[in-house]
Amino acid sequence: MPLALGPPGAPAAPPWANQSWELEFVLLGFAHVPALRPLLAALFLAAFLLTLLGNALIALLTALDPALRAPMYFFLRQLALVEICFSLDIVPRLLVTLMWPGRGVSPAGCALQLLLVLSCVTSECFLLTAMAWDRYVAICWPLHYGAIVSPRLCHVLAATCWLAGVPVSLVFTIWLFRFPFCGPRGIRHFFCDIAPLLSLVCADTRVFEVSVLVATVLVIMVPFCLIAMSYIGVLVTVLRMPSATGRHKALSTCASHLMVVVLFYGTTGVIHLRPKASYSPESKQVVSLSYTLVTPVLNPLIYSLRSKEVKAALAPCASHSCCFTWH
Repeated sequence: MPLALGPPGAPAAPPWANQSWELEFVLLGFAHVPALRPLLAALFLAAFLLTLLGNALIALLTALDPALRAPMYFFLRQLALVEICFSLDIVPRLLVTLMWPGRGVSPAGCALQLLLVLSCVTSECFLLTAMAWDRYVAICWPLHYGAIVSPRLCHVLAATCWLAGVPVSLVFTIWLFRFPFCGPRGIRHFFCDIAPLLSLVCADTRVFEVSVLVATVLVIMVPFCLIAMSYIGVLVTVLRMPSATGRHKALSTCASHLMVVVLFYGTTGVIHLRPKASYSPESKQVVSLSYTLVTPVLNPLIYSLRSKEVKAALAPCASHSCCFTWH
């Protein structure tokens, strides 16, 4: 796990000499609180297991239960699968970092993690937008909902959401890892992200940073604006409804999605729209936990607690579990 460019007394190497892919990075996540590492590892492991269990259960229920075949639950299943992929990419490496500090990660492994992070974040942005559009059509155009939101269109939208992040993540990952990295390769974060990796680059990255900012605005802010426009239309339609019961029912179908949108965009926007020089590594790690661990854990709970259909589908599972425990 070499972090230096050469042995003591060796001739000075040029700044790009450590660009060799044989040298490893070291993730320094939560190095400022070494005494808390075992406790954090236990908490993060519990959150990871809950994330996998909750999202896998949502994915299975929406795939197998005939009562959950509506487009809304189809998109919910895609969101649960994205959260599973995201957690599998982030948390195992985080646990290794906490339990075995100083263990290196190869440049290829770091690049792969960054590629998957960018892809998952992009896919989630587009999926949340598709879910907002689905609610907009269901509330504002209820008589045409079945014709507009067809199964074929849902599958096309889902495939687009899954694949949308691939070209963006490939371009920026390859571009970033073509820069020279100077000196010790300690990444002050718990996963390979663009900002902490940029702090190790010894080259002019201004064009890259501007390009990342533009891509971030397109990937995060444009979907967010589309979601906001969808809910403005929903609110206008709801306010025109004569029945208070109808208004309450319409808003309740949107409540879960709105909570997830606030959780996701409230943290990713803070992290990814800040320039490289303005963030504190310690504060960035804490905020990053919100969308890498907290949001994936809460999403299944939010949807299962807010949706009568999901709770009804969960009831037989809970009863079978109780019977099995009793016997």
